[in-house]
Amino acid sequence: MINEKRLKQEAKLLKKNNDSLNQAQALDIVARKYGYSSWPDVSKELKKQAVEGIPLPSISTNFVEYNEVEMSDKDYEVYDQERASDLQLEQKLLLRSNTVALTKLGVEFSLFEPTQTGLNKSILDATQSVRDHFELEEFHYYFQQEQGVIRKEVSYLVNPNEIKEIVGSFYRPKTKQGDPRMWYRQLPKFATAGDQIAIVIYQGSPHLINLSRIDLEVELQNPYSQIYKLITNYINKEFSYSAELLNKIKELAIKPFKAQRSGDTAIGYTLETLLGIDANSSKDPDYHGIEIKSGRGGKNRTTLFAQVSDWNLSPCGCKEVDFTKGSSAKILDRYGYEREDDFKLYCTVSTQRQNSQGLHFIFNKQKDQLEEWYRNEELVAVWPAKLLKKRLIEKHSETFWVQAKSFKESGEEFFQLERIVHTKAPVLSQLIPLICSGVITMDHLIKRSGKTGRVTEKGPLFKIDKRNLELLFPEPIEINLKNEIHNV
Repeated sequence: MINEKRLKQEAKLLKKNNDSLNQAQALDIVARKYGYSSWPDVSKELKKQAVEGIPLPSISTNFVEYNEVEMSDKDYEVYDQERASDLQLEQKLLLRSNTVALTKLGVEFSLFEPTQTGLNKSILDATQSVRDHFELEEFHYYFQQEQGVIRKEVSYLVNPNEIKEIVGSFYRPKTKQGDPRMWYRQLPKFATAGDQIAIVIYQGSPHLINLSRIDLEVELQNPYSQIYKLITNYINKEFSYSAELLNKIKELAIKPFKAQRSGDTAIGYTLETLLGIDANSSKDPDYHGIEIKSGRGGKNRTTLFAQVSDWNLSPCGCKEVDFTKGSSAKILDRYGYEREDDFKLYCTVSTQRQNSQGLHFIFNKQKDQLEEWYRNEELVAVWPAKLLKKRLIEKHSETFWVQAKSFKESGEEFFQLERIVHTKAPVLSQLIPLICSGVITMDHLIKRSGKTGRVTEKGPLFKIDKRNLELLFPEPIEINLKNEIHNV
């Protein structure tokens, strides 16, 4: 496995010892040392590693488990052969490429995977991500639908050469659970078991695209493709004030500037001060609706937003007047550790594994909420999905992710602004899937001071690797502050 940080450090040392080399040349030399033709080949391999480490959600066959369809012995033989492991790497790479293409363009979509049993029985589970998407687009609200009532709507199967009109059915069966179901006529001619199907709601109707059978980057270059026509007609978004802010930041990037405070917040505080933005703890975006996220260049993870759990739903919540601090203190007391003079809980929480404190995430599909658990035994905190989505869109309707190089002169820190990644409205339907796959994680930063006994919390901070911004935000634009502008 490639260690990107180590290779870049090696290239940096090589450049330092050879003044005739620039950074790109040094990276290419290091790449060839490890058997790659150039650094871009290393970057491709790093992307493969990242994709390989993100598992796909398991298949959903609740309709079988809840006895909603009649099953013969032969049917159960088919059911036993359904996908139980992750997809092959090449399939995942194609899916990643296609979902990134949709996200870059700001297309709201959800994914479902038909099973062979579902195709044979003409039934699909409407998973939580699909239901969220339908509600987001105001297409269908399963929670308002009576059991046994079937809603039928015109839907479309979208291929490169044709858009075929079909009928989609959306219902809750008359069973004890009454879980949401759906079906699209002629789906077995459009997809096989294991295919990844995107649903795009356009002009009030579901349009299905089989992401396992096409390369969207190719289709989006072909004006005769029906997929190209659909996506082109879908997108049309404009935002203001960004040119004004960009010009101000470009002026600041002409020369380095001195940090006006120390610590992790130094770059953010200093940049906003120089831009004339008052420091405050407001949850609102910083500049006419545009959020500014600043960071030193060496860090990969960046904060999307801070959001406390819903204390009314969280076992570690308490009903005291100052309930936020009280709840944080309660979590700290149960799961924290001593570090020097302080008592801390500094850790990252993910859906993929328990951390060293025994904490991890589980997404509760039935209740549509993100839950933090201790060793699968004790529920710690709860974030309703709607709360997280509301927070994301509040914070990032438009964002400048500013990267700065940090250096010291005479013991004082200076910053040189290097680049901006400009993103627009996030694709909300992808937030929960990205949390479930471990792409988005959360950091606890709770501390009780050994001197004052006071408990403080800087989070919880929901974070994403900067390299994965394209999975959440449509068409990120990278702006080199030496006036080079290109699409990420």
